[in-house]
Amino acid sequence: MNQELAAYYPVAARLVIAFVITAIATPALIPLLRRIKAGQSIREEGPQSHMVKSGTPTMGGLAILLAIVVTCLTSGLVNTDMLILLGTLLAFGAIGFIDDFVKVAMKRNLGLTALQKLILQIAISCAVAAYQCSVSVYGTSIFIPILRQHWDFGILYIPFVAFVMVAMTNSVNLTDGLDGLAAGVTAIVAAFLAVVGISFYGYGAPAAFSAAIAGACLGFLLYNRHPAKLFMGDTGALALGGAIAAAAILMNIELIIPIAGGIYVAEALSVIIQVYVFKTQNGRRFFRMAPLHHHFELSGWKETKVVAVFWLVTLGLCCFSLLIL
Repeated sequence: MNQELAAYYPVAARLVIAFVITAIATPALIPLLRRIKAGQSIREEGPQSHMVKSGTPTMGGLAILLAIVVTCLTSGLVNTDMLILLGTLLAFGAIGFIDDFVKVAMKRNLGLTALQKLILQIAISCAVAAYQCSVSVYGTSIFIPILRQHWDFGILYIPFVAFVMVAMTNSVNLTDGLDGLAAGVTAIVAAFLAVVGISFYGYGAPAAFSAAIAGACLGFLLYNRHPAKLFMGDTGALALGGAIAAAAILMNIELIIPIAGGIYVAEALSVIIQVYVFKTQNGRRFFRMAPLHHHFELSGWKETKVVAVFWLVTLGLCCFSLLIL
């Protein structure tokens, strides 16, 4: 038993290191962001209770990125897999940073266009998928969680995995709408991936990388919990979404993420359903407001209750995912 627990020590160390770095870097970043007036613009069509958050510093995801990169580069696992994971994190983070910077510089709530972001995300996702199918012993096969079988997708592997990655990245971004919501959910999902990595693959790049994500998110929560002193912005949300997806892809368990990260899926589906019903039913709304967390807010739930429930649901989904793996 002691030997089994000892196997988790290196991963736990990565989590703690990332936590400490983020906890130190974030408060140093806040005054800098205030100085350059990098305040969050709140959508007028959003919940009116959120208007008090206008001006809260954004782009806090920079602290998360710093913690993950430093933690991973000092993990002793700087191999090709780790470089791919870090490259994915930074590439998606760069998209988010540009988007945030445009919003801040132009003093508006919209940065890059949806098409611009989508094209960049697809390019990065296809590169990750192409790398994985070229180095994995499973080739173009994808693990189907419920059936516990590998299915060979052949020429459809790259577009399918790229779709999963893009969808998950944007789902994480949609989840980032309440204080501590995206950071907390992602910390749980990343910790789950770290456990899966060390349990099934040993102390490798995906396990260390996932642990660093979990630690960085937990450190960020010290300042992002309600009432938030700082938002991660698209810089953090897109980076975390791409990072979570990339870690799962390199462990050949990309289809477990929609299960473990069921909250991400629910948030994205709520937006799709809302838009579809609105356009096909003469402006009728299926939810009080989308994404889903706003629906519960407008139903009378306190913001902290929504966040706590979504965290607990994520924890339950991750435990269930461990069982089916």
